[in-house]
Amino acid sequence: MTQKSPHANPSKSRTPRHRAREFALQGLYQWLLNGEDAGAIEAHIREAHGFDKADAAHFDALLYGTIRQAGELRTALSPLIDRPLAQVSPIEHVALLIGAYELKNHLEIPYRVVINEAVELTKSFGGIDGHKYVNGVLDKLAASARSVEVDAARR
Repeated sequence: MTQKSPHANPSKSRTPRHRAREFALQGLYQWLLNGEDAGAIEAHIREAHGFDKADAAHFDALLYGTIRQAGELRTALSPLIDRPLAQVSPIEHVALLIGAYELKNHLEIPYRVVINEAVELTKSFGGIDGHKYVNGVLDKLAASARSVEVDAARR
């Protein structure tokens, strides 16, 4: 499975919040693969072309919050996946962490938006069918993490 570079320039036609997710994905990719410090990642990402058009506060929440809660997010995701999370492609792994973080901590964002955004990130940066995997896993997580919202939407 071929992956696109997670350091590609973010799309020019995205909302500030989507751009924040794209930059968070890039930063979390660095963190996952290299174990870089969040502060160093943030400083590097903030200098990237187009960051001025991103929602900086949401970027900070995603980067720092996902790293801080990575253990519990992985614990929530693990029973929903078909292999150890360490065997999931890095882009899908990070997209799942971002989606799980938003489902848990950003209740103001509808669960369908959270899932769609994670799917779009995976389509942009990940392998050919990675978005289908991310969609399925986050759909299962939403059913438990936001059961009232999901049940209401399905009625």
